[in-house]
Amino acid sequence: MKRLLFLTCLLCATALQAKRWSANQVKDIIRKVNTYWQANNPAEGRSFWDNAAYHTGNMEVYKLLKDEEMLDYSIRWAEHNQWKGATETNPAKWRYKNYGEGPEYVLFGDWQICFQTYIDLYFQAPEEKKVSRAIEVMNYEADSKAHDYWWWADALYMVMPVMTKMYKLTGDTKYLRKLYENILYSDSIMLDRETNLYFRDGKYVYPKHKTSSGKKDFWARGDGWVLAGLAKVLQDMPETYVHQPFFKEKYVNLARAVKELQQPEGYWTRSMMDPEQAPGYETSGTAFFCYGLLWGINHGYLSKKEFLPVVQKAWNYLATVALQEDGKVGYVQPVGERAIPGQKVDANSQANFGVGAFLLAACEYVRYLKR
Repeated sequence: MKRLLFLTCLLCATALQAKRWSANQVKDIIRKVNTYWQANNPAEGRSFWDNAAYHTGNMEVYKLLKDEEMLDYSIRWAEHNQWKGATETNPAKWRYKNYGEGPEYVLFGDWQICFQTYIDLYFQAPEEKKVSRAIEVMNYEADSKAHDYWWWADALYMVMPVMTKMYKLTGDTKYLRKLYENILYSDSIMLDRETNLYFRDGKYVYPKHKTSSGKKDFWARGDGWVLAGLAKVLQDMPETYVHQPFFKEKYVNLARAVKELQQPEGYWTRSMMDPEQAPGYETSGTAFFCYGLLWGINHGYLSKKEFLPVVQKAWNYLATVALQEDGKVGYVQPVGERAIPGQKVDANSQANFGVGAFLLAACEYVRYLKR
């Protein structure tokens, strides 16, 4: 039985490697996935992280395809939320030091990722209302003395790109300075300097926390958030910025660490170093890794020879296993923060943030194929 399973996996991996894609084929997949999602999910949802992560993918779709109907979906979402994240008006009541979904958690990164899309929409059609709340909130954070805002790995995708977008919007380098200050704190509590991978937060640092077999427990979606966030940061950060080499080195080191932990079939398991902790397919981390690595190839930060086989296997997993016939993106681990033994993830496991990650990867793959 074990030999049969091994041969099946080997054949699957070989088939995935053999598939070749054209830019138009990938564009067709983008349309299929995004049409399915928008047709089955109303735009009028809250501006919390999960919806907002989808919209970061949808904005890349618009930039690539110039589809006004798909853009309108993000505009309706932003209008529904009055171009805001958390809504408390009194800065004295703003909070961020623990998890919170209430209106007072204005400085909590899960309520700030929406600003990425608002700023992108502003650049499409400038109107002050689109960015006034983003300026108010991020200006407050940039001017504050605190630097412990990003205490969980997800925040490095949620907010780091907001800081570089704020720099693009205003030209003020204080946002870049604050970005650097904040990530130094994040590194002090989450970065494993032996592997260059990030633990999800301080609770999961080894050896305080281990997998069931005693290994370091790096959560794929968590490190996916970080790699994708670093790609977005480098895209908007001027190369002349004094700390740009710091971010570049961090990005390349993480990319190399991620590459080494890919499964033969192209995906990454939920616990990256211990596949048996939660075995099987997982799409959200894989899609963020695929996007982050493709971005590096497309922009000359990563070697095509070294990384292209990795992203080709990852994309083929996304397009032939994760993607279902009707346009659904499956095998997305539900909302959480770690690899959970025994948790069921299957072809019907879908989520807004998983679709967003898939769209990011697909758009970046089209850009590679068109070069």
